[in-house]
Amino acid sequence: MDYYDLILVGIFASVLLGVAASLFTGLELRVGLFAGTLVATVFLYDALVRNPPLPRTDPTMVVPVVAWHLGLAALGAGVVG
Repeated sequence: MDYYDLILVGIFASVLLGVAASLFTGLELRVGLFAGTLVATVFLYDALVRNPPLPRTDPTMVVPVVAWHLGLAALGAGVVG
């Protein structure tokens, strides 16, 4: 498996573990999903910022990072609100 394949597995596994945590504990689903997504953000950060597949000066790198964090903020707002 390639490095970025392992990153995808890590993202999927962390979100899945967040869902599983909510199913087997007293956490609400949105809280478990939010926790898993926070862990997945570490994998995404590593893949896009620390070891980007494109040069850091490429403007197409900005779109996935901004989209991910907007989604994370929306999910966080759903947990808090």
